[in-house]
Amino acid sequence: MAESALNPEAVWALIDGRHGDPFSILGPQTTPSGPLVRAFLPGASAVTLLAGGKSVPMTRLHPAGLFAGGIAPGPYRLRIDWSGTVQETEDPYGFGPLLGELDLHLLREGRHQDIGRCLGAHPMVIDGIPGVRFAVWAPNARRVSVVGDFDSWDGRRHPMRLRHEAGVWELFIPRIGPGAVYKYELLDAQGNALPLKADPMAWQAEPPPATGSIVADTARIIPPRPLVVAGDPALKPISVYEVHPGSWARAEGNAPLDWEELGDKLIPYVKGMGFTHLEFLPIMAHPFGGSWGYQPLGQFATHAPFGAPEHFSRLVERCHEAGIGVILDWVPAHFPSDAHGLAQFDGTALYEHADPREGYHQDWNTLIYNLGRQEVRNFLIGSALHWLEHYGVDALRVDAVASMLYRDYSRKQGEWVPNIHGGRENLEAISFLKELSEVIAQRCPGKLLIAEESTSFPGVTRKARDGGLGFDFKWNMGWMNDTLRYMETDPIYRRYDHGLMTFGLVYAFSERFILPISHDEVVHGKGAMPAKMPGDEWQRYANLRAYLGFMWTHPGKKLLFMGCEFGQPREWSHDRSLDWHLLDDPRHGGMQRMVRDLNVLYARLPALHALDCDPAGFRWVVLDDREASVFAWLRFGPDGTDPALVICNFTPVTRQGYRIGAPRGGDWLEVFNSDAGIYGGANTGNGGRVTAWNEASHGLEASLSLTLPALGTLVLTPSSH
Repeated sequence: MAESALNPEAVWALIDGRHGDPFSILGPQTTPSGPLVRAFLPGASAVTLLAGGKSVPMTRLHPAGLFAGGIAPGPYRLRIDWSGTVQETEDPYGFGPLLGELDLHLLREGRHQDIGRCLGAHPMVIDGIPGVRFAVWAPNARRVSVVGDFDSWDGRRHPMRLRHEAGVWELFIPRIGPGAVYKYELLDAQGNALPLKADPMAWQAEPPPATGSIVADTARIIPPRPLVVAGDPALKPISVYEVHPGSWARAEGNAPLDWEELGDKLIPYVKGMGFTHLEFLPIMAHPFGGSWGYQPLGQFATHAPFGAPEHFSRLVERCHEAGIGVILDWVPAHFPSDAHGLAQFDGTALYEHADPREGYHQDWNTLIYNLGRQEVRNFLIGSALHWLEHYGVDALRVDAVASMLYRDYSRKQGEWVPNIHGGRENLEAISFLKELSEVIAQRCPGKLLIAEESTSFPGVTRKARDGGLGFDFKWNMGWMNDTLRYMETDPIYRRYDHGLMTFGLVYAFSERFILPISHDEVVHGKGAMPAKMPGDEWQRYANLRAYLGFMWTHPGKKLLFMGCEFGQPREWSHDRSLDWHLLDDPRHGGMQRMVRDLNVLYARLPALHALDCDPAGFRWVVLDDREASVFAWLRFGPDGTDPALVICNFTPVTRQGYRIGAPRGGDWLEVFNSDAGIYGGANTGNGGRVTAWNEASHGLEASLSLTLPALGTLVLTPSSH
């Protein structure tokens, strides 16, 4: 069959893999000689058209594999002879446009809030034919192709259709399905081939060091039933157990547990310990395990070494069945520059800033998202909604917010670009965070947004409509740094640093805070928590017990990294399990029991949680006894009821007859003593009960005479309570 109407330049562009509009030449075409079908199948020895019960051999138009055959309009299939191996399939170029006009409109405006189901690779049935729809944003590419095992990774086989109005390329490939490994092959605007790219919207990825995307069986990812927690979370007990899923425990041969194995062990442990929430370090696909997930490339994909995405969904379901909320660390601040990732995705700075003063993060050797670009904002907000809606997680903890808020973050003069007003604030990032919080509040009511933010930027947890960023809680990094610095000081010198323990109350209610002892405090030479504490071995663990008692009774929600609950003495490593064998030692087993009892007490006493974020729930009793390094305060429940009296002695000296004010006379119960023998302490205290007499002290109507254990924390409540 001769085709004089076929442009030779178009043929050569197709053969060379340079053709940017394959649907103009392949598939059903109308020509002066009548309707026909063209197919480009490099390596095929013969192709036959199957339609209406007829078989029509196609004519080879070019030895590189371009075939054509006359056919009446209507459905058809291709029988392809791959030199002896015969394949029958529908023609990818026989399908019309895939994405709807509304999808394209929302993508163009950066408002497609279910972008993870619009772009990426999704198994579906079109015109009764099963296959996979691929779609990717690459507006500056000359040509984009899907490549994989199904086409011998030949970019000439499956070039995609460009939907110009949104800069999105799309293609439906029949008869492939979940499990197919693929990437995108792109030519930049000048026609240069780029490194093969993983799909930014893939729901599944190959385990590193492989870098391919996988077509996920999205039908098996069933959103878990929600964890119903009514009311304002600020009034609820929130105690978070922070976990790196690859190193909490290990299987034989030091292999990480998969989601099913981890759930079998971790969920009952967290439940038994009394934690309300389980927070995972980032589980999004990342190329380097040593980043702990904080350099993700797959913002929609679970990390492959932990198992299939549907297994993570099941883990969330099991957590909810146990009454445990799930928090994911999420990283919208930066991404690694790996060639298969987002960097220079279509040959231009598509996701990142082009100017390294804005687009390069010097601390982490990563690239910074261009949050001034609506499509990039849409990509990230879509990722947040993906985890909250499709996987049912209960909260996102946003990493490195401080690095987003300031253009001069960790930069010297001349290394950053001021905003349009000449200031250092990153106005685009601020606008993005406000939009993120508003979208989540609207689409996912009851889900929480938590900021890891280390500066004094105002209004982090104020509603966006009121001028804030809209987070529900903020990590109190200042409290953590100050109090750990105090605890690391030899007790003989603590009198000089007394203010480090009290300063946090100056601003404790300016935001809704979480008190974090996170993974960052037990790595990179900082030492494990017991190693930070001064003194001999007994004193180190007594210090740690007293400090955790101080933390659990201080205003603010709680977060503790795995291993700290039993005082693991060596630094955490992502390459090995926690040292669970230490629980056979009463000192470590006692520490674990103490944390469990603190969680129970924290949840049971409204005074310890209901007004965590309200100054009405706190009153200093002893603020200035720096010589004895003693602190005391009252916590109150709603309406000032059900007080709890907390006393901390941070010297290795037992103090007898220490007089302290109390809000009422009568019997008080010693409901917690960090020095209890069952916790590994010396069992010094007040025998579980003490009587307050009606003699005013510290501005209160009654007073107590207490024995304060060395390096100990006590909690007392009225016996009536």
